Parts: sequence; structure tokens; C-alpha cells
Amino acid sequence: MGSLDGRVAIITGAGRGIGREHALLFAREGAEVVVNDLGGSRDGSGADASAAQQVVEEIQALGGKAVANHDDVASWQGAESLINTAVESFGDLHVLVNNAGILRDRTVVNMSEDEWDAVINVHLKGHFAPLQHAAAYWRGRSKVEPGVRRAVINTSSTSGLFGQPGQVNYGAAKMGIAAMTMIAAGELARYDVRVNAIAPAALTRLTAGLPGVPDPEKGEQAGPMDSANVSPFVGYLGTENCPITGRVFFVMGNKVKLFQPWAIIDSIEKPGDERWTIAELETEAARLATVPFDLGNWRD
Repeated sequence: MGSLDGRVAIITGAGRGIGREHALLFAREGAEVVVNDLGGSRDGSGADASAAQQVVEEIQALGGKAVANHDDVASWQGAESLINTAVESFGDLHVLVNNAGILRDRTVVNMSEDEWDAVINVHLKGHFAPLQHAAAYWRGRSKVEPGVRRAVINTSSTSGLFGQPGQVNYGAAKMGIAAMTMIAAGELARYDVRVNAIAPAALTRLTAGLPGVPDPEKGEQAGPMDSANVSPFVGYLGTENCPITGRVFFVMGNKVKLFQPWAIIDSIEKPGDERWTIAELETEAARLATVPFDLGNWRD
């Protein structure tokens, strides 16, 4: 018996890296899997249908059930087609794992409109479009089959939650995904849908070449950065009886850490309804520049 027996799952960006590991784990745990991947390069250019098909063949060799899907998740019609693929192939949909992404790193002053639009489109719209079509399907199913518990797992990043110079497009999208996760969790609870997100730290083709990141091409071992380490927690979030929703987690190696959303940690205030003057703020507000942030020990 697998932990995901009877569950139908879509995993986007599942042709390589973390998404591939998600797909293999879900299949080993008994889920029927739609392996979605356009097969583009690291920056989103091009397409290669073989990436998703190879993962499907791996799953089938293990005795699992899977189908390949090559729709563009950032396309409204493509996202709808993706949801339909799951329902038409396996009769239902229980888990949506939004994982697809690209990188086009550049500093603000050097970033082009296309580099901004491409990353925001694939990450932010590429999460929302499948989520919207899945949610619409689940709303309909909840009327005829109430009580079936479903799950969405989104993929955020510390580049958005803590900030990373050179990734303003990627970070903005990933911060948006975290906010989308919490809002969608509140909206979809009435349909028995849980929505969570992870911010994974793992070695993939998107992280290759970054300072301090192991390079397998040089014979360096991934260790805790092995992308397969992330997948068990994603699988758990997709199980039928998982109680968690509306949360964002940092996942690396054998560590799972819960993020706290934005919180007010200090303030200045005048009595009554009296309005501040700029001169007063120059005196009172300047100290807010030096209030320390407690980011926890997420790097440890």
C-alpha cells in the first residue's frame, strides 16, 4: 500500500530536476501521474517532448501509471488542457503540484522587458492558470461528490521570501506565489482543497553555476542538495489526510522549516488623530532603518 494510492496527480515541470523526482515518488507511492513538461531550456526557450516522455517510461518501468503532457502552463488554454488530460486519462484529479519554472537573471538596471515578462509569465501565471482550472473543476466535483480531499502544492523560493540580488523578476514571482498560496487556501477550503507551498533548496539545472552550489559536472556530490530529498514532503502534502493548509515551508535535505508570513515588529504612532509632519518623522522614523529582522536559522 502506498501513501498516495488512488490519487491522481499533475506535476508541472516534471521532465527534469525536482519535478522529475516528485513524479517518480508520487508514482512509487501509488498515484497516477500526469507528467507535464514543455521541454524548454533553462531560460524557457525551445521545446523537447522527450523530457516528459522519458519520465513516463521510467514510471511505467516501475509498474506505475503515467501519461505525458506538453501543454504550456502559462497559457490559459494550455492549463485547461492539462487539467482535462488528468480527468480524461485517469477519471479525476486530486493533487496539483505547480513546479515549472525558468530563470533569466539580471539586475534591475540591465533587465529587459522580455526577461521580466518571460519569468513572471512562466512562474506566476504558470502557477495561477493550472490552479484556476483545477479549482473550477473541483468546485464542480464538490457538488456531486462532497468530502473528497484535494491538494495543491506550489513552488516558491527564498529568492522571493528573503530576496536575492540579480533575481528581481524571479523573486517577485516567487513572493507572489507565496501570497497566492495563502489566499487560495482560504478561498478553496469550502471545496475541501488544501493549498500549500514549498521553497526548496536543491541542485537543479536552474541552480547549477551559482556560488557555493555543487556542480555534478565537476564530480561534486549534491548531498543535502539532492533534489530527491524535497519530494517526500511534497508527497505528504498531497496525501488525503494531511491537515496542513495555507502554509509555506523551506525544504532542504532532511529539514522542513515553516515560514512566518509578513509580521509587524515595530511602529511609531502619534496620539489621537494627529497627523505626522515630515520634520517629526525625520526625528522619529529614522530609527526604523536599523530595526533588526529575525530571519530564523533557515540556512543552517
